[in-house]
Amino acid sequence: MRHISYCLFAIMLCTAIWSCENEAKKKQQRQTDSLARRDSINKVNETKGKKTILFLGNSLTYGFGLDDPQENSFPAVIQKRIDSLLLPYKVVNAGLSGETTTGGRERINWLLKQKVDIMVLELGGNDGLRGQSTKVMEENLQEIMDIARRRYKSIKILLAGMEAPPNMGPQYTTSFRNVYKKLAEKNEAVTLIPFILEGVGGKPELNQNDGIHPTGEGHQIMANTVWKYLEKFLEK
Repeated sequence: MRHISYCLFAIMLCTAIWSCENEAKKKQQRQTDSLARRDSINKVNETKGKKTILFLGNSLTYGFGLDDPQENSFPAVIQKRIDSLLLPYKVVNAGLSGETTTGGRERINWLLKQKVDIMVLELGGNDGLRGQSTKVMEENLQEIMDIARRRYKSIKILLAGMEAPPNMGPQYTTSFRNVYKKLAEKNEAVTLIPFILEGVGGKPELNQNDGIHPTGEGHQIMANTVWKYLEKFLEK
């Protein structure tokens, strides 16, 4: 059933992507995302004594299509849970719609200008949609993690896995899936979240009309998925 769910999700993802992304819309969304990200970082700088959790990702992390991403995206849901437990952590949502691993690699140094204690790395989905080289994708993700660890030796890294569209062929989809597994095996300090859309991908009732981006309820489930792996790193 899980394999079928993956396939249904990936098929919807592939067929809907071109209709929902045109250049004007992407430009407008990029500007909106950038403002939201800077606002989040400013809030962190104003909050002393709290450790920082950086969520580096694409539209899934940003919360594309939600009425209020800063309140309802899965990183925001995690922030609310952290606050309810009185834990000294502040979430920075550095999600950007349309982002690839190459884009994340270009942004990471700027994002690390502030101290980051935990990084949740959710990238690769757009690489898969565009059929980009899994070798380059793997190199980009590795470099992002290497840069983060060179900057902050004690940083904890969670790597969120994703699935490629099945129409890319079994060889590509297997290679894509294995990127995350290989990186987790190669980097002992990295914690793998096998599939960020576990329980959400391929379920129409948990996704918006585009069949790509989760609803608010879907983000709640994503937050629960991430929390299972994140919780052990949080200290009072």
